[in-house]
Amino acid sequence: MEQIYVIMLLVLGVLAVIDLVVGVSNDAVNFLNSAVGSKAVSFKTTMIVASLGVLVGAMFSSGMMEIARSGIFVPSMFSFNDVMIIFLAVMISDILLLDVFNSLGLPTSTTVSIIFELLGAAVCLALYKIYTSDETLDHLGMYINTKKASTIVYSILLSVILSFSLGSFIQYISRLIFTFHYEKKLKYFGAIFGGVAISAISFFILIKGLKGVSFISATQFDWIDKHQFLILGILFVFFLVLSQILISFFKVNILRVIILIGTFALALAFAGNDLVNFIGVPIAAFNSYQIFQGSGVSGDEFMMGALANDDIVAPFYFLMFAGVVMVVTLWTSKKAKSVIETGVNLSRQGDGDEKFTPNTASRVIVRMGVYVGQAINIFLPKKLQIKIDSRFINVEKSKKKSEDEPAFDMVRASVNLMVASILISIGTSLKLPLSTTYVTFMVAMGTSFADRAWDRESAVYRIAGVFKVIGGWFFTAIIAFVLAFIMAYILKVGEIFAFVGLLLLLGIILYKSSRKHKQKIKIEEEIKSLRKEDIATVHEMITESSAQISKVFRKTSALYSNVIDNLSLQDLAKLKDNKKDQKKLEKEIDELKSNVFYLIKNLDDTSVDASKFYILILGYLQDMVQSIDFITSTSYSHVNNNHKHLKFNQIRDLKTIDRQLQNLLQLLEDSFKTEDFYKIDLILNDKQILLDTVSELITKQIKRIRTTETSAKNSKLYFALLLETNDLVKSLMGLLELFKEFNKLNK
Repeated sequence: MEQIYVIMLLVLGVLAVIDLVVGVSNDAVNFLNSAVGSKAVSFKTTMIVASLGVLVGAMFSSGMMEIARSGIFVPSMFSFNDVMIIFLAVMISDILLLDVFNSLGLPTSTTVSIIFELLGAAVCLALYKIYTSDETLDHLGMYINTKKASTIVYSILLSVILSFSLGSFIQYISRLIFTFHYEKKLKYFGAIFGGVAISAISFFILIKGLKGVSFISATQFDWIDKHQFLILGILFVFFLVLSQILISFFKVNILRVIILIGTFALALAFAGNDLVNFIGVPIAAFNSYQIFQGSGVSGDEFMMGALANDDIVAPFYFLMFAGVVMVVTLWTSKKAKSVIETGVNLSRQGDGDEKFTPNTASRVIVRMGVYVGQAINIFLPKKLQIKIDSRFINVEKSKKKSEDEPAFDMVRASVNLMVASILISIGTSLKLPLSTTYVTFMVAMGTSFADRAWDRESAVYRIAGVFKVIGGWFFTAIIAFVLAFIMAYILKVGEIFAFVGLLLLLGIILYKSSRKHKQKIKIEEEIKSLRKEDIATVHEMITESSAQISKVFRKTSALYSNVIDNLSLQDLAKLKDNKKDQKKLEKEIDELKSNVFYLIKNLDDTSVDASKFYILILGYLQDMVQSIDFITSTSYSHVNNNHKHLKFNQIRDLKTIDRQLQNLLQLLEDSFKTEDFYKIDLILNDKQILLDTVSELITKQIKRIRTTETSAKNSKLYFALLLETNDLVKSLMGLLELFKEFNKLNK
């Protein structure tokens, strides 16, 4: 029987590696957000510094595994078989949960997920044991340590409110001092700012990052804990002098130094303390097997009281291997980049492409904020208002941020790292289990709010995004508990069959998730490729418009043909896919429309007509997409409602239209792709052929209704398709006439 436990251990080892990958992908935002967003140094340098922090933190971690071993459940009340089921249920649930959040590009707390997964799985088995014995629900407290979970829920609320508030306040003061043109101000205030920031970050390394590491004894850490203010004072004086020397004699930008040290510190703390969230459970399983091995007792009877022993530590080679896996993941994970992009996107300075959709709560908050601002302005002297506003003037804010430009400046990045370090240090000294994810994310949101990055153009989107992320945090606890509870029950009841089945299911889900994420990234890259901000001449405008029109023609042609084919086959699944394809096309047109403002600003003064031309082109493209949207949605609804099929004659006539439209769009696509516009006149001369065909088919359907047609829904669909095709062709011809006229005037 012991062989099955060896297999379980091997599986848990593999799951640990997978959990490290998905976990690091989620938590990378904690320590990379500020450096990546500010572009204080190159991305490669940032990654090297973060990798060193992760590696050092992982290798010198003592492997504080008490949370996994005994922090949530009481080991003495569970058998070896029970704890192995708990650990398996937790790992499977954790991987699934974190992968979902990573795929959505949302950061969540790995601490909360692991705590509530342990709680859910342990409660499941505790209830099972109570149900199969003479005990009652009153005995549940003997199995579970609920104090830890309630403390974490309390710390979530505290960290969210405190992080946002303190981040806003310190960033507001910092911006008043430095303004957005901080280079000159650094000569006078840089040393003080550097002394405060680097002292706070260094103190954070001592208190949080090195807590429990193997090369600092408990006695030494107690001394550090008792002399915190003395250490902080010494650090401040030392770094104040050092910052002044670096600024005055070596002309070093002290903000870059702060960002690099802060990135290293948060990466160190992440690896040293959050490593338990990823490998704590498998190592606890390994420790359990060591205790059980050679006992001569069956796994169902051997109780695990020894697992609560505090002397148990993780083997160094496990920690070193985990550190290497984490570093490799940092460099290779595309999902990590998605999560980082969410944090940077919500805190960036200025306008851009908003990822989240506004909701009622975000609209109400923005409206209240506007009213409060207007009320404050009534009482503030006008001169003081002007003086304050002058500190927040940022000429770069009116420009759209390209991918090569920083999302925010180094002052904000430094405040992000400094405030996060201070808060996590305070939380640790007060023995509050603050989540690094919650603190770093909410500090970043608070500083962006204070920096006026959330203006009336973007606030409603940013607040909606913050609500979505925070909502995800609270759902993490609920989902983690329920998912682990279910997994533990399945494993307990299904035994070896459930074990194999769940592993196969996990593999299939991860494979599909990976494929889906790759497709999502591909679509996003296609949309990003549409962003053209360097057009400055009429010729460039024609070239760019031609390329965009060509793409729309190609996609419209394929979509129209697919809808007609799938409608004729009554294929609901493929019609649903057609709807998704149409939404992608609509999103691309929306991206082009969003880019109009910045594109027009970049054109020279002689290109007013070109700007007008481009706007009209987008109008015609939007009309075409709306026609395709109506055709797709109507066809899907007809089949989805199980209405009667279109008749053979109707399908044949629609395919006649389809063939004519395909030939037309193919001809146009080739012309616009090669910028060979001589065929436009020929097409315009023959435009009436297609319109006449549509008119004839409408007449034929009227005759059918008067003689043989019996279905009202059938006729409604058929007329809708013909009329919308008619509108599609007219939009197409309007676009061609516009393009022909503009091209003639600018030859």
